[in-house]
Amino acid sequence: METMIVTDLKEIKENYNKSAARIHKRVVVCAGTGCIANGALMVHKALEKAIEDAGMALFTELVLDQHDCSTIQITGSGCQGFCAQGPLVNILPDETMYVKVKPEDAAEIVERSIQHAEVIDRLMYVNPVTGEHNKGQLDIPFYKRQNRLVLGECGHVDPENIREYIAHDGYLAAYKSFTQLTDVEICDEIIASGLRGRGGGGFPTGRKWQLTRVELSEKKYVICNGDEGDPGAFMDRSLMEGNPHRVLEGMMIAARAIGADEAYVYVRLEYPLAVKRMRKAIEDAMDAGVLGENIFGSGHNMFIHVMEGAGAFVCGEETALMASIEGKRGMPMPKPPFPAQKGLFGKPTVINNVETLAAVPLIIRHGASWFNQYGTSNSKGTKTFALTGHVANTGLIEVPFGTTLREIVYNIGGGVTNDDGIVTGEGFKAVQIGGPSGGCLTEEDLDLPLDYDNLIAKGAMVGSGGLVVMNKQSCMVQIARFFMNFTQSESCGKCVPCREGTKQMLALLDDIIEGRATMETFELLEEIGLVVKKASLCGLGKTAPSPVLSTIVKFKDEYLEHISDKRCKTNNCKALRSITIDVEKCIGCTACARKCPVGAISGDKKKPHVIDPEVCTKCGVCFEVCKFDAVLGFS
Repeated sequence: METMIVTDLKEIKENYNKSAARIHKRVVVCAGTGCIANGALMVHKALEKAIEDAGMALFTELVLDQHDCSTIQITGSGCQGFCAQGPLVNILPDETMYVKVKPEDAAEIVERSIQHAEVIDRLMYVNPVTGEHNKGQLDIPFYKRQNRLVLGECGHVDPENIREYIAHDGYLAAYKSFTQLTDVEICDEIIASGLRGRGGGGFPTGRKWQLTRVELSEKKYVICNGDEGDPGAFMDRSLMEGNPHRVLEGMMIAARAIGADEAYVYVRLEYPLAVKRMRKAIEDAMDAGVLGENIFGSGHNMFIHVMEGAGAFVCGEETALMASIEGKRGMPMPKPPFPAQKGLFGKPTVINNVETLAAVPLIIRHGASWFNQYGTSNSKGTKTFALTGHVANTGLIEVPFGTTLREIVYNIGGGVTNDDGIVTGEGFKAVQIGGPSGGCLTEEDLDLPLDYDNLIAKGAMVGSGGLVVMNKQSCMVQIARFFMNFTQSESCGKCVPCREGTKQMLALLDDIIEGRATMETFELLEEIGLVVKKASLCGLGKTAPSPVLSTIVKFKDEYLEHISDKRCKTNNCKALRSITIDVEKCIGCTACARKCPVGAISGDKKKPHVIDPEVCTKCGVCFEVCKFDAVLGFS
């Protein structure tokens, strides 16, 4: 039985590669959520039609039949990372990538690029700083400066084709784990790799497995935590959409290491494409004999289920997540006992996030020493980040731990943009890293090597990998309020410090933003934040005040300006705006007075007007209708 299974994997790889060698051109359309939202599926259909209209043989999936070298293959892929430029179309083996492709571009792409190998300049990526046109991923700085290990096959393989995954050595690490390695050897290899949890806690993965492995129980579980709830984070979603079989393979290896035969993928309901592709991957793996009974002839069984969560942020916390799977209300429980001792249905359980599990097959396949060449002494490997905010190249990136913020923002991200989306070369103010559980970094941190320890020392954290860039036009009090509003609304309400403390912190931030605050407000805000941090039941509650406490440390002057001067220098706080009319520019056209909904503007025709600050609601109508830029205070 063992030999037959090995032969099956090898045969699938060899047959797939033989078929691939006969393909003249391969067209890969990004079919991640972002590109689909921008019309990628319509682009895919338009390209199919244009290829057929051109009389070329078209295959959406490789088959073993002989065909000539005019054959074109077109497939979808997972997220290719360059989200700001989607929909993306890659033409292989030419290594040509087109950005912001529309269905009406399909005929030209087929005629010029597929039939005649010409490059279409207008569809190429243009560097916003240098103006240089880049042909493909090999030339674009966004890709060139990354180390895409975990994301390596995302955007290249068809996520719904198990044969293509196997052709890229998929499931070989699982086969090795079930047939050649002992559970102790697997745990030792993961410990030696230095892999730490990518979900935010950073606990050593191998140690977590080892603690679960030594527990005596006839039943154990593995859980993949795909409940990615941080605002602006989409790393785990993209991995599940783009390479679901890699995630399954990591779960299989984890199960072999601890002695489990059953696992759950917990995915939030808002990720329908990830749910669909994970379920299809499980179905295909069952059909191929990779999952099920007596896998690889090893005598071990392995079954994986997909569980959809309702989208509660607290269910990202492991005890709340397990409660949700068990059909209970998703609320955290005190620890100990830890999941390794008493987890799902009271049995020893390992819980890892998507990115952590996706790294495991690479470590087993290439070895711990290979993984150790990336990262820093205490933070090995690479980390994916969702790069968003005021940056030119928003998207999904992967860099080794130790990479600086400057490298990410300016070289990979392409630079900071103003509110109109234009790269200015200046204007960096801060980044929020780690989502609502993290903190902010400022200009003085641009050359800080990013890893677990350095970020904790700065009052921040790696978190799941959200990285929001903010320019000088951002109000940091507003930013703190945004995250506090999120965590307050997502509090499960079980413990008083989190339930009531976050509510009070949000109210105090509203007082600051709306001009009602005093210095006592500021002192109370910090005091309550420290109490919530210390006294909350779960890790989410303990980190809920972090964005506020971090901005208080880094931008105290901005808070004091709001409180003492009743002024927001970025003009983002509506209640603190000082709205006036420039008498030098106002010609008395009366347009503002006629449009003001509360009658706050007065003045004679053809003479400068004035605004009554006691009546003005600062709605901005006067600013919008004035053709002479005479209304001040809105920009």
